[in-house]
Amino acid sequence: MEKNLSLELFLVLSRAYRSVMEHAIRDIRRYSLNPTEFAVLELLYHKGPHALQQIGEKILLASGSITYVVDKLEEKGYLTREPCEKDRRITYATITEKGNQLMDEIFPQHIQAIARAVEGLDEAEKAEALQLLKKLGISAKKALE
Repeated sequence: MEKNLSLELFLVLSRAYRSVMEHAIRDIRRYSLNPTEFAVLELLYHKGPHALQQIGEKILLASGSITYVVDKLEEKGYLTREPCEKDRRITYATITEKGNQLMDEIFPQHIQAIARAVEGLDEAEKAEALQLLKKLGISAKKALE
């Protein structure tokens, strides 16, 4: 039987993703956070306050799960909820000083963990992989429409 390159690509891509993500997850857990909590903090740290509904869309999480994650981060003192002055239906999540301090400390280490995860490629290969994966993602998205 001849190899199906599409299927092989899918399997290799899935396994590579899983291996690289394991590096990221191990690093995130060192700070007593789960990946979703880290994703919310990272969004607020780099992009500023967001409506709770927007957070779910940005990190691809259901709205019920966002409430749970925001509750946990609020309990840890890493973010606060702030009501929108113009629309009472909207609540913003804002990173606190404690959350900023945590991210200032851990984000550089997280970047290093990711770098270790992808060190099997040199810089030129990383650039090529970026181009190819973007092209693949765009094509796959168009095929869904």
